[in-house]
Parts: sequence; C-alpha cells; structure tokens
Amino acid sequence: MLNRLRKAVKQRWETAFLLILIALLAGIAFYRYATSPVNHLSAARIVDIPKGSGFFRITETLNEAGLVENRPFFWLLALGKQATGHIRAGEYEFVGSMSPGEILDKLVRGEIKDYQVTLPEDLTVNDVAIRLLADKLINEKEFMALATDKLFLASLDIEGDSIEGYLYPNTYLFDRSMTTREVIRILVRQFWKKITPEMRKRAEEIGLSLNEWVTLASIIGKESGNKEEKPLISAVFHNRLKLGMKLQSDPTAVYHLEREGNPVKTVLRSHLKKDTPYNTYIINGLPPGPIANPGTDSLRAALYPAPVGYLYFVATNDGAHQFSSSFEAHNRAVLKYQMNR
Repeated sequence: MLNRLRKAVKQRWETAFLLILIALLAGIAFYRYATSPVNHLSAARIVDIPKGSGFFRITETLNEAGLVENRPFFWLLALGKQATGHIRAGEYEFVGSMSPGEILDKLVRGEIKDYQVTLPEDLTVNDVAIRLLADKLINEKEFMALATDKLFLASLDIEGDSIEGYLYPNTYLFDRSMTTREVIRILVRQFWKKITPEMRKRAEEIGLSLNEWVTLASIIGKESGNKEEKPLISAVFHNRLKLGMKLQSDPTAVYHLEREGNPVKTVLRSHLKKDTPYNTYIINGLPPGPIANPGTDSLRAALYPAPVGYLYFVATNDGAHQFSSSFEAHNRAVLKYQMNR
C-alpha cells in the first residue's frame, strides 16, 4: 500500500515537472516568437487593412504578407496586448526585421503610412490633382467635381466659383485613409492660416475683394517666380488697372487650356487672340477668378506693389524681366530680348 502511494506521488511529481517543462519551453518559444524578426528580408512590405476588418481577417492579411507564420502565438500575443479591438484601418509599412510584438504595437498606435507631397507655388488645380494622384491619395473625378461644387466651396469659406487659388503651396503629409474631401480641406485650411487680418484689411483699403486679390496674386505668380520682381510686376498691373488699360498677361490667355489639362509651353499669337473669360488681352480688368494657386510672396506682392510708374515688362530670357514706363521703351526692350530669341 505504501509503495503504491509513493509510486502515485512520484507519478504526480513527474507529471507536474513535465507540465512545468512544457510550459517553460512554450513560454520560451512564445517569447522568442514575440521578440524575434518575422523574417530576415529587409525590403519593406505594404499592408492595407480595410475599414471594418475583424481581427481574424487582419491576421490573415498579415499572414498573406508573410508577417505572422504562427497564428496561435500571434493571437495570444494580441490578446496579451489587448490589441484585438484597437487596430486602426489603413495602409501600413512593415519590414522583416520587425518582431510580431512591434508589428502589433504599430497597428495599435495607428502608424499608417504617410506620403509626402510637395506642391510648389503657382500650380493649377489640374497640376495639384496630378501630384496627388501620383500617390493615389484622391479620387480624380470626385476631386474635380468638388473643385467647382458651390456648397462645398461655401463650407470652405470660398466665395468664388472654383477652388483654384485656395490650394496653398506647401509640403504635406497625407495617408490613403483620408478621403478626397479631407485632403482638399487640409490644403485650403493651410491657405486660411496664411491669410492674416492685416492682409485682409490691406486688400479692402486698396479696393480688392478677397477673390480679386487672390486672382491678381495668381497672375503675378504665373508671370514670375522671382520674389524680388513680384512687387514690380504687381505695380505694372495696379497701374494698368488704375488707367483702365488691359492687363495683357500671357498666362491668362492660355488658362482655358491649362484648366482643361492641356499645359502650354510657349504662348503663341493665336492664344492671345482667343476670346475667353480669362484672357486679359480681350477682357478689361481682372479675370473672374484665379488662374493658379499662389504662395505668400505673390499674395503680399498683390497687396504691396512697388512705388514705380511701370506699365510694361518683357522677359529677358534669363528668368528676369525688363520694365518700362512708356510704350516706346517697351518696344525697344521687345526688339532687344524677344526678337533675338
């Protein structure tokens, strides 16, 4: 009887030891799994977690990308981190050197992949759309529809007929979980951040509405990227407006083509004769709206023209312009710089 009891106790100890050993080995294996790289490939992998995906579907998506391998361990790790219900949908970038624990932490923090987009000054709405489409950040049809949607423009405090002029040039970080509306709102919000009460007051003082001010700034920006010259170009246009002269700005003559997605490299005489609402060789005063999206330098130049009497300018083919106060002097400059070209 005593021997049987001893034998039973021994078997229990052996079973307990075996269970402890199994648990220890499983714990070591689990720890190694949770902290070791999922694979040794250094190339980044993009994983898209769709909205509304459950945890098991997310696991399968990660597994298909080669980032899980051991599903039970991955589930257990997620339960331990309380991650199963806190993963943000979106596009993620992972590398093989990351451990499952690091992958889950990134998913829970919602560190979705960003795309850096730089929008230089004086791009048109079409140009902006092209740059955003390059990284699949917008729906093109929706973007162009919203660009002239009166209700949407009103929600952005834009009084004009188009969003042209209000997509502020800057470097932005976007992600693909953003909607087209959200992307546009970010661009316009940056515009309003740059518009100070002092600038609004100055526009009123010189008799320009907000839309007229942005329109003039857009023409100045399209005429020259030279910061120092912009107040001089602004002076030419202000002087012409005061005298009732046509602005005769080349970029306005081809804006209808730019608007249709047909950029023009060289402005021809036939363009200058085209009867469009924006062609300042045909119309008097300013066009009905901006022809591009100006930056701060152009916006300020439109408000503060240089105190000069210039009425004309012509490109000198080196990035600068020759300014003149008389038509005779202007003709001489044209002969010197344009005819030679």
